[in-house]
Amino acid sequence: MRVAFLTAGGLAPCLSSSIGLLIEQYSKLEIKAEFFAYKNGYKGLLKGDIISIPNQVNKQIENIISFGGSFIGNSRVKLTNVEDCINNQYIDKGEDPLEKAANQLKNDRIDILHTIGGDDTNTTAGDLVKYLNENNYNLTVVGLPKTVDNDVYPISQTLGAYTAAEQGSLFFNNIVNENTTSSRQLIIHEVMGRNCGWLTAATANEYRKLLSNKTFIPQIQLDKRKWDIHAIYLPEQKVDFKKECLRLNEIMDEIDCVNIFLSEGAGLDTILNEMKSNDEDIKYDAFGHVRLDEINPGLWFAKNFKKELNAHKVLVQKSGYFARSAAPNNEDINLIRKSSEVALKSALNSQSGVIGLDEDNDNKMSCIEFKRIKGGKPFDININWYTKMLKEIKQI
Repeated sequence: MRVAFLTAGGLAPCLSSSIGLLIEQYSKLEIKAEFFAYKNGYKGLLKGDIISIPNQVNKQIENIISFGGSFIGNSRVKLTNVEDCINNQYIDKGEDPLEKAANQLKNDRIDILHTIGGDDTNTTAGDLVKYLNENNYNLTVVGLPKTVDNDVYPISQTLGAYTAAEQGSLFFNNIVNENTTSSRQLIIHEVMGRNCGWLTAATANEYRKLLSNKTFIPQIQLDKRKWDIHAIYLPEQKVDFKKECLRLNEIMDEIDCVNIFLSEGAGLDTILNEMKSNDEDIKYDAFGHVRLDEINPGLWFAKNFKKELNAHKVLVQKSGYFARSAAPNNEDINLIRKSSEVALKSALNSQSGVIGLDEDNDNKMSCIEFKRIKGGKPFDININWYTKMLKEIKQI
């Protein structure tokens, strides 16, 4: 049996560990398999860039788990975006990326392909499975859902999201001390989350848990209010900017600082409309998503809040790369291990799909058909722990 791995999309704290724990499952069941990996995601598959994973790796699983990132490399490639594949020289004119990928898998004699990625990676895997089925290619594709955004239908918890929230809270736990360097300081902590505010909300929640374990001394200006969060803005929420300015101004006048947690997708429509009216160039990736790293939502909010709050100093800090590049925490390792167990069963039963906690199946760890996988799932802003937090910081 020849088994191949492929990781794609942005990083999340689960990629290297998912490969390691999948190999561990094959080893536990004493399945004789040869392991391979396509370097740099679907790019490597299209270019035939494959490496062999030696059997002695079975004895190094714990070491693999200790690494963040993906040791086999990632890329953002959509197999149905022919023009992008040609422009990046992954295929020649006249070639079909799906056909080329399928033929490469056939030439490499791969029996099982494990794709580890977010909704884009796994919808692309779905396109590949459909092509394989239509052309009678006997191969099973089993995906694992990674994304720090936790925004994949119908999966209740994606791999790596727990860790990203924890790491983002640790990031801000240091950054927040910058509010002691100036009077009337505004700190904006920009967190990943294009369409979904789960990570921002969860990061804020984790940070406030850290805060609750500290002992403050208000008599010497170690006032908990200065280290707390004063506003959380998510894509799912409508923000009354004028009302918020009035509320935050009162906080600024009282404790000399304001700390905001901002999802990178919050207010995006307003920002894009402003850019379009100014004839500014808006760049998109291969999947048609706006390239948020070039939009800088945090700076837009900083510019608008600085004037209204009369902030003397503004600091915008992004925790995204710090958080997503971490090795998984125990909570995610347990989730990856459970996912890997079901992934192996599905693979051995020739059942293609994505392994995850299925919201439509009582949150059972299941093999979900590729056709049911979709991105853009919003965060439920009415969930109890989130509304409780907003009340505690007096945002509602």
